[in-house]
Amino acid sequence: MREITVISGKGGAGKTTITGAIASLLNNPVITDCDVDAADLYLLLQPEIQESHTFPGGAKAFVNKSLCVNCRKCINHCRFDALHYNEDGVLTVNDYKCEGCGLCKNICPTNAINMVQEFSNHWYISTTRYGSMIHARMKPGEENSGKLVSELRSAARIKAAENKASYIINDGPPGIGCSAIASVTGTDMVVMVIEATRSGFHDFLRARELVNKFNTPIVAVLNKYDINKALTADIEKKLTELNIPLLAKIPFDKKMVDATTQSLTYPEYQPHDAITQALQNVVQYLQKPTSYEKNIT
Repeated sequence: MREITVISGKGGAGKTTITGAIASLLNNPVITDCDVDAADLYLLLQPEIQESHTFPGGAKAFVNKSLCVNCRKCINHCRFDALHYNEDGVLTVNDYKCEGCGLCKNICPTNAINMVQEFSNHWYISTTRYGSMIHARMKPGEENSGKLVSELRSAARIKAAENKASYIINDGPPGIGCSAIASVTGTDMVVMVIEATRSGFHDFLRARELVNKFNTPIVAVLNKYDINKALTADIEKKLTELNIPLLAKIPFDKKMVDATTQSLTYPEYQPHDAITQALQNVVQYLQKPTSYEKNIT
């Protein structure tokens, strides 16, 4: 069983579109949406939920109104402006602003504030037309996204063993934060989707530094390569210097958008064109045992 994680240095590079395409070309993979802060792979794959599980988020402040003496000490010291009086003059916590730091609890002279564990996050085991899918939904502003990604990946390995699946394909988050680290730790290979823009190039180099710390092989897919051909040439040169195989160059094409708006992976929408062939080349490379040899320089 091989686990492949698709990431990008920045959002909007086409990572989820590429992940969906790869998943559609593999034979019965287990698909994991590790981009838990902004999960959208479900829009392409339309999963049918089979199991639902809760996952703890951060702790939030809770006010015992019978003990509150309206001293305003918590309001004056909360740097996140999470506490205020409502129209009825009752001390209230804004859950979206509360960071769970616990300062208000510690300074309250009447012990009127407690920290309460949130259980508003959920993760799911679902079925799709291409295989089982493990995904999640987080409440906006919640923490513990890195821990949730680890939980999803553990569930994906169990499901892959049950299904006797040969591949787990993870849609990782953009950037280099906690959830990105949790997505690439211990994976067999990283597919880096690079957007042919200055920010895309810059953020690819940052993400590459992160992946290298785990000694994980990297391959690349260059998306929207034709919007800046001079920059594309620079990116290709850099990939050669870094010994990172460039598996596919995907042009900027409105058909990619059309497929997404119809909740279709690109190979479903255009099964025989050049872009689908390029994506098939990616999958063929990932299926080669030699492609998992370390190529970090």
